[in-house]
Amino acid sequence: MTHPEAAAPAGADVLGPDRLELGEGIRWTHDHGIVLVDILAGRLLTATDRPAEPLRQLAQLPFPLGAVAPVADAPGTWIAAAGTGICLLTPDAPPRWLAQPEADAARPMRMNDGTADPSGRFWAGSMAYGADDGAGSLHRVDQDGTAVRVLDGITVPNGPAFTADGRTMYLADSARGVVRRYSVDPLTGDLGTPETYVTVDDGSPDGMAVDAEGAVWIAVWGTGTVRRYLPDGRLDRTLRLPARQPAGVCLREDLLYVTSARVGLAAPGPYDGAVFTARVDVPGRPADTYRPHGPDRHGPDSPRKELR
Repeated sequence: MTHPEAAAPAGADVLGPDRLELGEGIRWTHDHGIVLVDILAGRLLTATDRPAEPLRQLAQLPFPLGAVAPVADAPGTWIAAAGTGICLLTPDAPPRWLAQPEADAARPMRMNDGTADPSGRFWAGSMAYGADDGAGSLHRVDQDGTAVRVLDGITVPNGPAFTADGRTMYLADSARGVVRRYSVDPLTGDLGTPETYVTVDDGSPDGMAVDAEGAVWIAVWGTGTVRRYLPDGRLDRTLRLPARQPAGVCLREDLLYVTSARVGLAAPGPYDGAVFTARVDVPGRPADTYRPHGPDRHGPDSPRKELR
């Protein structure tokens, strides 16, 4: 039995010498292992299997890079929440934009966190550079490449994170200290009425990951903690880190990875911006892929349609 405020079983270890400005979007993928981004630097990075080695750069973009998801059946290709929209990143080629919904916004905007869901869609949040209240949105890219703005009025969207069956989505509005839960129609991607899952009073909920028991690990910015919440919203355990701004989390089987950030700190400590690992009791699963040639909305056995 676990208890609130209990430490992770084996504590936390520092992964490599890197210190990122704004490390987020960390994912465990089948083809590339652990990948993550340094958002404001526009860098896509991967970790080697040797914990003492530095991160290796996969791509460098001339605009912010919020998060990526692998594209199915296209090795080395990523769908990315980047700049003012969503694009495809392929080796040795410029980004190919699927949509730039924030390019003509009234205030400077950028994409933030994002992920694929088990049905093969890609979801990504946008926010104002100044974190203006209610300026952000959540966008969905369907398997035919169509981008839809599905939620408005968010300040700083983080996540989303999905349960393994794809029927539940968690989305943080970090600036407001709340994580909401939505039902999802796997066939259409339509969202149900939101309910408050967790409210954080002492920090900002940031990146999230759902484990095999349906519990949600949440990086809580400003507190130096990552917290595991049970499906009913009860706090189960807390991992404490020597970094003030935990930002992203993922599970590689029973190893929890956590990114952190130095941005905004007047005097960063030696571990601010580091990536951490900790052993946990309940495993996770690899990141879902964006499937542009996947089954259409009529069901998994319907004819496949091409992205054009």
